[in-house]
Amino acid sequence: MNLPRIYIKAEKQKALYNRHLWLFSGAIDRQDPAQNGDIVQIHLANGKLIGYGFFVDGPSIKVKIFEHTQSAIDVLSYDYWRKKIFSAYSLRKNLLEITNGFRLVYAEGDFLPGIIIDVYDKITVIQTYHRGIDRIFDHITKALTELGFEYLYVKKVAQGSQLPLGWVDKEADTQTIIHEYDIKFLIDIEQGQKTGFYLDQRDNRRLIERYSTDKNVLNLFSYTGGFSLYALRGGARLVHSVDQSASALDLAQKNVEINGFDSSQHEIFAQDCFEFMDQSPDNLYDLIVVDPPAFAKSKQSIPNAVRGYKEINKRVMRKIKQGGIIFTFSCSQRIEPQLFRKTIFSSAADVGRNIRIIHQLSQDIDHPVNIFHPETEYLKGLVLFVE
Repeated sequence: MNLPRIYIKAEKQKALYNRHLWLFSGAIDRQDPAQNGDIVQIHLANGKLIGYGFFVDGPSIKVKIFEHTQSAIDVLSYDYWRKKIFSAYSLRKNLLEITNGFRLVYAEGDFLPGIIIDVYDKITVIQTYHRGIDRIFDHITKALTELGFEYLYVKKVAQGSQLPLGWVDKEADTQTIIHEYDIKFLIDIEQGQKTGFYLDQRDNRRLIERYSTDKNVLNLFSYTGGFSLYALRGGARLVHSVDQSASALDLAQKNVEINGFDSSQHEIFAQDCFEFMDQSPDNLYDLIVVDPPAFAKSKQSIPNAVRGYKEINKRVMRKIKQGGIIFTFSCSQRIEPQLFRKTIFSSAADVGRNIRIIHQLSQDIDHPVNIFHPETEYLKGLVLFVE
């Protein structure tokens, strides 16, 4: 197995011993010629093997590591990649007792940087983020088929990838229904955001159900109504779902109907959530969910993102009834937990109401946080009691 070699500067070896999965340009002492997407061997300056990764030729990150090892491994074989996919599946298989929709592969969270695979019953939806996945794609799809998934759909590929978008081999309807804690969700794989659904909020949605009895509930940035459905099942008096996407709200209304909930208790608003809060009356809602898309997609956008989180939460804190509950989230990986909490504190301080944290929430178990790669922790949630 003749793979290009990359050698690490002696003073930059600590990150590798700490098993981080990104190798930056400043850590490279010398290297063999390598093309974007090549699988490479990583060596210490003295020549000792330390791992394997994908050469990505980015401006900063040069290698995404998928194996830390001092032993030679056949990383081009089907058996190697099958083991990784099956290991990821083993971590999630208990979820099948409660849902047939879950994230099967979470990139660095599963030591498989550059690929996301979500499961919707017999369909797997694949997103790739660097060209190295092209080289192992046949191994990945073979393993998925061996696990029993009948349909494979490529939703997104890395720039320069040669992988075709759409169905692989067999086709199915791009809309499908999954179940989660006995609630049904209509998923649009082709037109929906991400791979079609936000799988990371599963248990956080269920928590909403506990607090919704006889409550007026507002679901901001509702998408297809995940939190709204749980609020309805929890016995909410009324639920308002607000999102800028009319097509997402259409699916939300269909989800209400296919679950047999009373449609008269659910109303949709295709509107900017900031504007909606400015126009909504005081003291209408007992429970408000704030689950916006990622406001910070780059380091440079962090200040604007913080302002966005602060402003929407201020509006919600001002409007909610006394004794109300707020579920507020950030899915921006660049907004660290302490910064998010500080931002919510700032909102509360400006509003001047007594607020207590009663739950601290994170992403679900099919989005595992790699202890060696803290960047895999991205979803932060606080449940607030407002006096």
